[in-house]
Amino acid sequence: MLQLILFDLDGTLLDTAPDLGLALNMQRQRHGLPPMPQTQIRPHASHGSEGLLAIGFGLTPEHANFNAMRTEYLDLYDQVFTRSPVLFDGIAQLLQDIECAGLRWGVVTNKPRRFTQPLLKAIELEQRAACVVSGDDAIRSKPHPDTLLLACEQTATAPENCLYVGDAERDIQAAHAAQMRTVIAGYGYIDGNDQPEKWGADAIIDKPSELTAFFHKV
Repeated sequence: MLQLILFDLDGTLLDTAPDLGLALNMQRQRHGLPPMPQTQIRPHASHGSEGLLAIGFGLTPEHANFNAMRTEYLDLYDQVFTRSPVLFDGIAQLLQDIECAGLRWGVVTNKPRRFTQPLLKAIELEQRAACVVSGDDAIRSKPHPDTLLLACEQTATAPENCLYVGDAERDIQAAHAAQMRTVIAGYGYIDGNDQPEKWGADAIIDKPSELTAFFHKV
């Protein structure tokens, strides 16, 4: 029996790509590089600083400069991350529908807590969420199940009574490892090279309102 719906943050609940991209272009400017168009950055926004440094600088975690560049990026993002985050169209109504159905909802993200809490406060959602779990709240973040299982622990909910909604393959991998049902936010930051239909989710939705019909069937 479905009791709790958990959401990824960037690309699922919130459209944060403009600010993530702004910070990346600030960093590129600092290193003498021209700005990248937001249309090029947006599909990678759900992959966090690792994905953004890959698209912006060609860096992987194995590179000697990666950690220093990641720290620099996060410090720049810290200056702009509450500038323009917005709920995706239809999310406000979806959250209301979930609450009216007597269900709870929460957030499980790989985003560091230093950003997660202020973002939710900025859009006035922190008091409504049954739980908010950030990437650094557990030893391992997604695609491992640790943060999802922590959300279950915090809400006293069995994983089989949870549904996780995300827009990246690691979201679905983590939820499967936690024994949760899964929905892909097809409206999110999905790269043209992604193949979400092969991720094994229970459903793919093209807009938030489609989730209402789905969770009523679960």
